[in-house]
Amino acid sequence: MTATTINVIICPNCKKLISADEAECPYCGIRSPGSRWKLVLARVGSGDIVTQIIYANVIFYVLSIIMMPSGISLSASPFSFLSPPSNSLLLLGATGTVPIDRFGRWWSLITAAYLHGSLLHIIFNMMALKQVGGLLVSEYGAGRMFVIYTLGSVAGYLLSYLAGVSFTIGASGAVCALIGAGLYYGKSRGGVYGQRIFKDLYSWVIVLALFGFIVPGINNWAHGGGVAAGIGIGYMLGYREVRKETLLHRSLYAICIAATMLAILWAALSSFYILMLS
Repeated sequence: MTATTINVIICPNCKKLISADEAECPYCGIRSPGSRWKLVLARVGSGDIVTQIIYANVIFYVLSIIMMPSGISLSASPFSFLSPPSNSLLLLGATGTVPIDRFGRWWSLITAAYLHGSLLHIIFNMMALKQVGGLLVSEYGAGRMFVIYTLGSVAGYLLSYLAGVSFTIGASGAVCALIGAGLYYGKSRGGVYGQRIFKDLYSWVIVLALFGFIVPGINNWAHGGGVAAGIGIGYMLGYREVRKETLLHRSLYAICIAATMLAILWAALSSFYILMLS
């Protein structure tokens, strides 16, 4: 008797165990789940995408600190304790009218979301990202969540640039985009669960708005633009219950991953090159 060997893989979309020869995943319906590029993309986004984004933010924050350690702020104020110097943030990809108009750094619309101005700044943003990002991954999937995070952040920073904000950083615009997509999901889905999601996230918007008007230096343009963009992108992409993942979703995910990695790598390498020349 001859044993038959079945090549088993994990579906790159729903993570269920399936045969590599399947033309379509029997669980989520994704076409050609065994294709090489889909498996490679799945490995890039494997694990917890939210945790990976947090790691990227922490690494970039540490890098902004060690690049110019003499300029670090050790102020007793929690809002400025362990603040990286402005020059370090500029080199690594802060955005606004100064970096874009003076230095042509349009790619900073991506990198600014991975930079933070103090220890409290990054802690607050990463805690919010962990909570809201987990919800978005659950309801939209990791790919669509990252597209919302990236494009929503870019839209928020683009709006703040058009509004004349000169220098800005932080992941809060991207988190606001996730909140916006969550608001759309809750309102669209309805029911007890959807209403609860909508009410909880709407309260976040109220708190952020009040916080933005009370605390100086908050980029309300990026926050508002992020929420609006998140609602729009969430509507266009759809969530899992109403629309299965499509080739467009996967293509946007791949583009956002590639653009983010290239922008961050360029920011880091160009920064060290400039520091070596100075």
